[in-house]
Amino acid sequence: MKHVKGRLDESILVCVYYGRNGERLIRRGHKMATMLDCPLYILSVDSQPLDAFDAEKSNYIEEWKELAEELEVEKFILQDNEKRPIQKVIAEVAKNYGISQIIVGQSAQSRWEEITKGSFLNVLLKEVPFVDFHIVAVQRPTDDDANETYEKGVRAYLIKEQENFKVAFTCPKYVSIEGIFFKEIGTDFDNGIFKFTYNDKMHEVHISEGYVVDQEKLPGEFLSPLRQ
Repeated sequence: MKHVKGRLDESILVCVYYGRNGERLIRRGHKMATMLDCPLYILSVDSQPLDAFDAEKSNYIEEWKELAEELEVEKFILQDNEKRPIQKVIAEVAKNYGISQIIVGQSAQSRWEEITKGSFLNVLLKEVPFVDFHIVAVQRPTDDDANETYEKGVRAYLIKEQENFKVAFTCPKYVSIEGIFFKEIGTDFDNGIFKFTYNDKMHEVHISEGYVVDQEKLPGEFLSPLRQ
């Protein structure tokens, strides 16, 4: 661990929670760090103190520590007995270690899926606006090829254009839907997903070449003023 890296202007933080997807996220981060020749950090957060972890949690922590040694990760960071909101912890670690890119996982069993909620992202983007986010969607733990990666989430808006809705990246002068746009990696077009909150609920629509392809998922009550 801690051998000299070629690029110190870049550094990657992988956020993991308990489950088999943690190793996949770490290896994904290691692959990116190797390509960039930059330091890699791993962060796990738990509200319980370390001595209160059950056997399963303790085993995951030990496995990740061993993997961190094997992959020569710069540092494995465990924030136990943590009562602060997750975004506060991530922001603090990012600032302390000069993180430029953060990788988190999105799965049905993962606490880190909270990262995909618009309200959470809005807070996190304000806390660490200098960081790029990579959301790795893991469909099933046993499917090695089920990962879909998006670029960092950026603030965006849905605006009405005739009968369709399109993504805009500058605040329009008229009524719009504000949220976070995740662009698919490897595409030259604005393809990806747009997430936003309304009435304390998270909504998601798919974007193809800049336009919403499933606008029937947009809340009807929210669309009404846009049709005026």
